[in-house]
Amino acid sequence: MAQKAVQNYIPALTGVRALAAYLVFVSHYYYVFDDTFPHIVQRFLGEFHIGVSIFFVLSGFLITFRYYHNFHLTTDWFKQYLKNRVARIYPMYAILTICAFIYFFFTKDESITRGYDRPVWLLIMNITFIRGFFYRFWDTGIAQGWSLTVEECFYFSAPIIFLIAKKYGRFYIQPVIITAFAIIMVLIFSHVDWYGFFSNFPFVMLFTFFGRCFEFYVGVQLARIVLNKGFERTNKIVYTYLGFALIFLCVLAMAFQPIPKGWNAGVQSPAGIIVNNYFLCIAVALFFYGILTEQTVMKKVLALPFVELLGKSSYIFYLIHLGWMYNLVHSGTNWLNDYVFTLYDKWGVDWHSPFENDKLNLLYAFVLLNAIAILLFKTIEEPLNHFIRKSDFLIKNKKSNPENSSAQIK
Repeated sequence: MAQKAVQNYIPALTGVRALAAYLVFVSHYYYVFDDTFPHIVQRFLGEFHIGVSIFFVLSGFLITFRYYHNFHLTTDWFKQYLKNRVARIYPMYAILTICAFIYFFFTKDESITRGYDRPVWLLIMNITFIRGFFYRFWDTGIAQGWSLTVEECFYFSAPIIFLIAKKYGRFYIQPVIITAFAIIMVLIFSHVDWYGFFSNFPFVMLFTFFGRCFEFYVGVQLARIVLNKGFERTNKIVYTYLGFALIFLCVLAMAFQPIPKGWNAGVQSPAGIIVNNYFLCIAVALFFYGILTEQTVMKKVLALPFVELLGKSSYIFYLIHLGWMYNLVHSGTNWLNDYVFTLYDKWGVDWHSPFENDKLNLLYAFVLLNAIAILLFKTIEEPLNHFIRKSDFLIKNKKSNPENSSAQIK
């Protein structure tokens, strides 16, 4: 059963990626509902950054599910592994990041550079993912792209994680050592003024792999369980809905935390960090285990072809939902609103504009950004992904490589 499980494709897990991206979207624009919902509801929506945790646990699961039983620490294997990771993640990130700095060149929008006066150097730091280690730069360029630095750290670490777990049986001690390393780094560099490199605990614990490694390890352990036991189980616990409920219980717990000075969410408080980094990911793993082993309405919805398409394009949606692309959409909406009222003045009528309501405009932006994401996925991301996998980049192409046809594995 375990061997058969490795070959299965789970469309619902692709659909989960769309759900995660949309949760992050809500967390960035919940303020639009300030005059609609009570304060605690606004705080609740503001903690929907949990979509990032879902991505991290999912990455840990998928990479382990694919590679745990067939990794070899040889040069050729590692080149093929890196080639597949580059094909999946890098092209669209690089293209959209370069576009962000072109946008800055024309608009001087400091949300791209955060006031740093060396944009070329900053572009290099963004393209190479280095910016994710510096508190001064982590939210420059495509701000939400900080999570890709975290992902890349896991990708490079995964073969070592597998080796230590299989050869030495040291699995559970690994995240403890990595987190201890993060603490030591902060204690050292909090006294060094080097652009915020490992400069404070909230930054390191929430925005670097060293602080968030436990989420990936939970995904890794889930995959090890499934690889060992398969998709069959005897107990009747509905893990899908149990895990889903626990996820939002964690959100509620973070919503009740005081927001530390200089930050903007409860997750950045000490208790919020603990809930987000150590309890939320366990709830996510229970949710995934239910998706993998149960037949529920939620699983059927997440596996619908259109939801699956949204999941496949969700990586692009995540990269464009905040920042320069959204700014262009928002500016376009404002222009349309002004143009409509100009027409009304010309016609001598006193009508409402379809673009005067911020909530509707957010909905328009959501739909348009999804359409753009699907278009870019079909015309650029997917073709480039396949091209790189089939090319001789890093290592000569092996036509029998099973991952060349995999759409789900990140």
